Amino acid sequence: MVNAAFLAAMENILRLYRLAYDERYPVVCFDERPCFLIGDVVKGLELKAGQVYKQHYEYEKNGSCCLLLAIEPLSGKRIAMVYDQRRKVEYAEFMQLVAAQFPKAERIRLIQDNLNTHNSSSFYERFEAQTAYELSQKFEFHYTPLKASWLNAAEIEFSAIARACLNRRIPTQEELTKHVLACVKERENKQIKISWQFSITDARKKMNRHYVKVNPANEKHKYT
Repeated sequence: MVNAAFLAAMENILRLYRLAYDERYPVVCFDERPCFLIGDVVKGLELKAGQVYKQHYEYEKNGSCCLLLAIEPLSGKRIAMVYDQRRKVEYAEFMQLVAAQFPKAERIRLIQDNLNTHNSSSFYERFEAQTAYELSQKFEFHYTPLKASWLNAAEIEFSAIARACLNRRIPTQEELTKHVLACVKERENKQIKISWQFSITDARKKMNRHYVKVNPANEKHKYT
């Protein structure tokens, strides 16, 4: 539901996307994506030149794993890891990797959703107190509104990765990890960045009926 809390969280995220890059306070988008491991039951025929690849309709499920990804949209820096699960332990370990990738950062402004593992309590469950405290001081958490994953630029990167290497059957976590990390590395080497265009002004105009519902005085933004 788009209410006042939704609008406040959305405008905070949109504000962050308008900031110029600052290595002391980088804006980093983080998200998680489940990946299902699918194998073939019947081995396909060897292809000849010019033939279209075909798969047998039968397949086998080999479980699942989870891709954790962080991206700094303005610099194109990416960090990705594939884990068996997505618990507090994996979140804490991944955030330690993210912090290490921004050594000059005084504070990392982290855009993420409201999953119950996405907070500094995960650090204290994984690391001893001093390490957990120091890691928690490296991050400034900014949460997207509920059911608004489209506000997280990491979703754009997930879409690109899915099209590039997750659009086929991959039977093992090892193979999936190899493909994903190669794809992420290639995109980082090409310095592919994300230019976020949707602004607070756009939101107040295009979503005006929601703003008016919260406060009738917002009617004026419809015409600006």
